[in-house]
Amino acid sequence: MDKTSAIYVAGHRGLVGGAIVRALEAEGYENLITRTHAELDLTDQAAVRAFFEAERPEYVFLAAAKVGGILANSTYPADFIRENLLIQTNVIDAAYRNGAKKLLFLGSSCIYPKHAPQPMREEHLLTGPLEPTNEAYAVAKIAGIVMAQSYRKQYGFDAICAQPTNLYGPGDNFDLETSHVLPALIRKFHEAKLAGEPEVVVWGTGTPRREFLHVDDLASACVFLMRNYSDEEIVNVGVGEDVSIGELAEMISDIVGYGGTIVYDASKPDGTPRKLLDVSKLSSLGWRASIGLREGIEGTYQWYANRSHA
Repeated sequence: MDKTSAIYVAGHRGLVGGAIVRALEAEGYENLITRTHAELDLTDQAAVRAFFEAERPEYVFLAAAKVGGILANSTYPADFIRENLLIQTNVIDAAYRNGAKKLLFLGSSCIYPKHAPQPMREEHLLTGPLEPTNEAYAVAKIAGIVMAQSYRKQYGFDAICAQPTNLYGPGDNFDLETSHVLPALIRKFHEAKLAGEPEVVVWGTGTPRREFLHVDDLASACVFLMRNYSDEEIVNVGVGEDVSIGELAEMISDIVGYGGTIVYDASKPDGTPRKLLDVSKLSSLGWRASIGLREGIEGTYQWYANRSHA
């Protein structure tokens, strides 16, 4: 992948795609191809085929997906499986048929079994039942991985798969109905501080443990893998450390400067008890995360506070 290669970033307006564009631009890649959803609906097979025939990108970062937290996944499972299956099927197939040299498909750590051994290694995929609240999304993502692997086996297409852990950073979704836990907590504590509320309610018991990766670190890893990795085996991307939701809530409360009490609503679902990735494979290839959790949250809160209308 040289500086003039035609590179298509699918989903460039999203958290991950936006970070990949920033990383590529920072490293001097100048021939980036992007399309907004209005310009190209990736669930439309004919439109995707026409786009690839016209543009013929050499490298494809498939960061477009329908994503959400526990509430969104539980409420709209049909949307999650349908849209993700369509997006990835259309893009992977069109990239292969139009001569792309390489494609990187992004999965997710939530595709691992609910009770997978911790930390989760790449070979734990498909060894047990999934977390019921995001099963539809996980099945779609697993199908994307198997599709990428199958196109490699049958056609020799250089498709690789990266599995990021929980992500956060500038450009995140802060909508309380559809967001993930970290941005939701940033918003909750920020609004409670401004309103002078005496307490903030956090879903669940606070005991589940989660790993959080700054999206700029993920983007760095994606560019690294595109340049240095070519195999059918999936690669975990994370930091290799986790915190409890309670510890996360206290850290965010402190960063925001909220002075009230944190209350845990144990009637709400906790989700998977622990989700920690084993990142030894990626480390052995020569890449490690560099942005610490507190530093990353401080930057993300600054980004959110600057754009908040609250």
